[in-house]
Amino acid sequence: MGEGKVTLVDTSSWIEALRTDGISEVRRRVRRLLIEGQAVWCDMVSLELWNGARGEYEKKKLAELEKEIPSLPTTDGVWRLARVLARKSRDAGKTLPAADLVISACGLFHKVEIEHCDQHFPFILQTHKLGS
Repeated sequence: MGEGKVTLVDTSSWIEALRTDGISEVRRRVRRLLIEGQAVWCDMVSLELWNGARGEYEKKKLAELEKEIPSLPTTDGVWRLARVLARKSRDAGKTLPAADLVISACGLFHKVEIEHCDQHFPFILQTHKLGS
């Protein structure tokens, strides 16, 4: 990994970055992280990407990325924090996708930034800060 902080790139941003017609600002942010060696992912992100991969080109691209992108471990601590985030989110009136809760928990547990373009992350992160 490059010098400095790493950033957990969420599935939503990877999808935009890998599309030729993806959101240009998201593509720039992910590209910068890749160039600087600061992009990481976790098993949940990898699973979501493989689950949505279509065609040989996308599968080949994912296989290449898997060789290059470090993965943050999804430890017992990450799973415990994901359950806390689920409870806090539900207490705040929202039931969120489990994958977003696990990815958020992974970023929070490992104390890294999360690159995303998903509407659930600001809510999850704000709910976590309020309840800390």
